[in-house]
Amino acid sequence: MAVSEKKGNMDASTEERIKAAARTVFTKKGYQATKVRDIAAEADINLSLVNYYFRSKEKLFQFVMAEIVEKLITTVTLILNNEQLSVQQKVEQVANHYINLLLVNPDFPLFMVNEIFAGTDELLKDNRKNAIFQSHFFKQLAALHKEGKLSIQPIQLMMNLIGFVVMPFLARPLLERNKVVKPGEFTALMEERRMLIPIWIKGMLK
Repeated sequence: MAVSEKKGNMDASTEERIKAAARTVFTKKGYQATKVRDIAAEADINLSLVNYYFRSKEKLFQFVMAEIVEKLITTVTLILNNEQLSVQQKVEQVANHYINLLLVNPDFPLFMVNEIFAGTDELLKDNRKNAIFQSHFFKQLAALHKEGKLSIQPIQLMMNLIGFVVMPFLARPLLERNKVVKPGEFTALMEERRMLIPIWIKGMLK
């Protein structure tokens, strides 16, 4: 495809290849250490094409970050603020959503961890923080805590829920390299885990 081609005729598959390559390289190297040429090499396309589609590393990073945050946050905030669901139902749906998402996108957790430690606050930018930490779910947990039916602070339960889902994906490369988990076993373990997480969370409630 010629670089001079009009934007209206942009090849969606080429754009997706660039974004997929960017996710891979940003995950491995982080934003600061990544060069546009690294992304072009990963996508196996000409450097000028990357610049044509996204203009700069910063714009490409913004596209990738926005895509990841959208997938990680939007559906979950809808679940947390659904007043028709019980605490247990919300835990089950959040666990299911994240396990499904991360099985398809296993690089997301490492990508976000790298960027959080690099100083990125995109996950809790704008109204996202309030949508989560002032959600109906947190109000339910606060009521349970006040009634003595939850012995820990609501934030502790939320951190446990996130840790139960995310930590296995961060540990997966180490476990598989050292043959603690054999190839093909991880998905089965996560399928089992999606049933266990609600049980573990329920155990924190009196």
